[in-house]
Order: sequence, then C-alpha cells, then structure tokens
Amino acid sequence: MPPPNIVLILSDDHAWYDYGFMGHPVVKTPTLDKLARDGLTFKAGYVPTALCRPSLATIATGYYASTIGITGNTPTFSVYGKKGSAEHNAQREKLISKIDNVDTLPQLLKPKGYVSFQSGKWWEGSYKRGGFDEGMTRGFPEKGGRHGDDGLKIGREGMEPVTSFIDRAVKDKKPFLVWYAPYMPHSPHNPVDRIYKKYKSLDLPESVKKYYAMIEWFDETNATLLNHLEEKGVKNNTIIVYVSDNGWISNPDRLNSFLPRSKQSPSEAGVRTPIIFSWQDRLKPQLRHDLISSIDIVPTLLGAVGLPIPKDMPGLNLMDNMLSETSIDREAIFGEGFAHDIADLDDPEGSLMYRWVIDSDWKLILSYDGKTDKYRKRHTTLTSPQLFHLATDEHEQHNLITQYPEVAAKLAKKIEQWYPLKKRKVIQ
Repeated sequence: MPPPNIVLILSDDHAWYDYGFMGHPVVKTPTLDKLARDGLTFKAGYVPTALCRPSLATIATGYYASTIGITGNTPTFSVYGKKGSAEHNAQREKLISKIDNVDTLPQLLKPKGYVSFQSGKWWEGSYKRGGFDEGMTRGFPEKGGRHGDDGLKIGREGMEPVTSFIDRAVKDKKPFLVWYAPYMPHSPHNPVDRIYKKYKSLDLPESVKKYYAMIEWFDETNATLLNHLEEKGVKNNTIIVYVSDNGWISNPDRLNSFLPRSKQSPSEAGVRTPIIFSWQDRLKPQLRHDLISSIDIVPTLLGAVGLPIPKDMPGLNLMDNMLSETSIDREAIFGEGFAHDIADLDDPEGSLMYRWVIDSDWKLILSYDGKTDKYRKRHTTLTSPQLFHLATDEHEQHNLITQYPEVAAKLAKKIEQWYPLKKRKVIQ
C-alpha cells in the first residue's frame, strides 16, 4: 500500500467546547461530529501556546515556540521601530527567518515522495519558505503577508485551490500533505446569510450568534474537503488530523472581540482543544481522555509513514498507542505563553508571561515578569500561582493553591525541570 495521504485541518480562534460532539447545545458541526465519531478523538487535547503564530509554528514543526524562537505575532514596535518602517520590516524578516532553522513537516515528508500544499494562515513568509511544494500565501514583504494574504481566501471564498491540488496529486499517484488552516471562525465574523439565519432569532448577543454561525460555516467547508477525498477514492488511506490553534470566548458587548481567559491565555479556554485523528482503514473509532498536545502531531505523523523522528523532538509518537488501543504513557504535558508582541527576538524569556503543566487531574499556572504589550489588559490570569483540579473544575473557577501547597510545589518543580529560566521570575 502507498504511504497514507495527510490532511491537517486547523480551525482558528475556536473554543474547545463549541462543537456538537463536545456537547454544545447550540453550535452545529455535523462534519466534525462525524469525523470525531468515526475517528479517534481526544477530548482533552492541548496546544502549548494560545496565540496563532507560535501555535501554528509548533504544529508545523513539532517544537515548542521557545525552542524555535517564534513566540509572538510581531516584533514589538517600542523596541524595533514603527509599523511599516524599514527598521521594523527588517526585524519582521529576522523573525520569519527562524523557520529556516528547523525542518517543517512538508520537508520531513520529502524522503517518502510527498507533495504538499499550503492554504489558509501561514505567517512564516511564502509557502515555499515553509517547505511546501505549492500554496496560496505569497508572504511578507508582499501586501497582506502578515497573516497569510491570498491564503486567507480559502474556505470563505471556496475550496477550489485545495481540491485542484488533490486532483493533481492523485493523478500523479503521489502521496500528499494538505495544510488547511482557514481564517475561520476567526474574525471578521461575517458569516454567509443562509447560515446566520439559523442563529439570528436566538436570544444571544449578536457577537455570539455571528461567531456560532462562523463555526458552522467552517464546518461546511470541511464537508467539501472530506467529500472530495471520498470522491477521489483516497479517503480510506488518508490520515486526517483536526486541531484548533487556540481558544476563544466572544465579547458579548462587542463584535469580533474576545474576553480575557481565552485567546492568549493559559486558561482552558485558551489552550484546550479536541484533537482528532482519523485513518479509515487503520484506526478504530475511539473516544479517548489521555493527555495529548499538538506537540505530538508531527512525531505521530512521521511514525505513521515510517520516517525517523528527530531525537530532540519533544512530542510523542502516538500512533502505536492508537492502533493498539492502549493508554499513552505520559506523566504530564507543558505549555508556555508569551506577549503578543516580541520584546527580544534573541531571547524568548523577554516576553515570557506564563508556563503551565497538567499532571493527572491537576493544572498549575505560573505567571512571569516578562515584558507585556498593548494586550496587557486582557491578561487577567497574569497573577500569583494558580492551581486547578480539572476533573472537578474544568472551567477553572476555584484556585486551590492555598489548600494544596504540596501539589503546587511538586508541579512547579516539574515546570522548572522542563526548561530552566535565566532571567524571568515567578510573580507571587
């Protein structure tokens, strides 16, 4: 049998509970519900960083943001010059160049003959710079290159670029990788009217109704993609992975705006996401509660196609556990959070705001004195240490730090052992 095709579906600014299969009473996601039902679904998946650029960089490479050096969305203007200036543009290029120091998933798949296609969000220059054979994003310094320029049309303006690529790959009998990272349900929350009408009469804030309709629109685009795989006769030998880059809670009083303790936050509403693996001919449908992270996606895919996994890659190859339906031997998962704007391109600690660990049912969040930015007001979690028991408090309403100091001390030690800091201090 030829190597399996790979399709990465990445939603953008999507809360972990806003899916039908996660029990939401309003949001309609029939395509993802079916993918979750037919695939292997981890209800408690995580991304290490709750901000799009570093989160996507982790998914593309298998390394933490602090390792790659892509910790935020842009070099801070107060240090690196005014927006649009030659000085700031040079620093934007320096930030993009960090992707050159590590192999991306499309580059790692090359020895097996894979062809690859980028669509949707892509921050690190053009698709070629990310190692993709084809793609939509022209990248900085092209106009609109900050998020992904032409790539952001995918989904909102149809699926033809992706489906045409699949057609060519199938015709050429090449295994393929598709990066489908549409700007959805990300703002602007401007859903098509035929979907918005389903939510319009609900007794909800306008911002919430439009966000929910955006989720359903995103789900509909996935139906187009997955149906095309079926029509081409390749879905049964395609590994489909679903994950969101970070969470979101709509501001009820303002369109296209999010509340604290969601995007950019180490709270569950910022870093938790369901993660789905579907491989029709190999993986049996399962609902799993193991702790996994997006840091595991690259090594798992490399393991699935029989390629070596770089020894310094921190994630786990989950494929054997998924195939054998055995539990994953993992003690803890880790995450880190940085300011939106990067204070020091040469030192990830400069903008470090959070590190966190989940061990069994316990989650510890530590805050640090890194340089914040214009989004400081959103960081209501930038406080003294916080300890939560997720099994009984998945929305993190009760900080148990004073009741269980010995648990907090044990978890804090694990965070320090993960990687030691040279400059930053914990906020007490």
